[in-house]
Amino acid sequence: MERSEIRDKVVEIIGAYAKDKEAMATVTDETNILEDLKVNSARLVDVILDFEDAFDIEVEDEDADSVNTVGDAVNLVQAKVG
Repeated sequence: MERSEIRDKVVEIIGAYAKDKEAMATVTDETNILEDLKVNSARLVDVILDFEDAFDIEVEDEDADSVNTVGDAVNLVQAKVG
């Protein structure tokens, strides 16, 4: 799976939980999921679970803890998908 495909799906998943819809229009790999998109930390768990379902992967807690930006999420999924 191409990085751009992974990124598009990651952004789509995060978008469902983002409170700042305007920030979603200008998402970059450096966009912070919690601070910039206003996804609350409890919802970040749901985001990770959606990644697992959408990409058929398993994300360990330590890996999930390292996801702060959209780029982090894309890198994590890309590493798991292979």
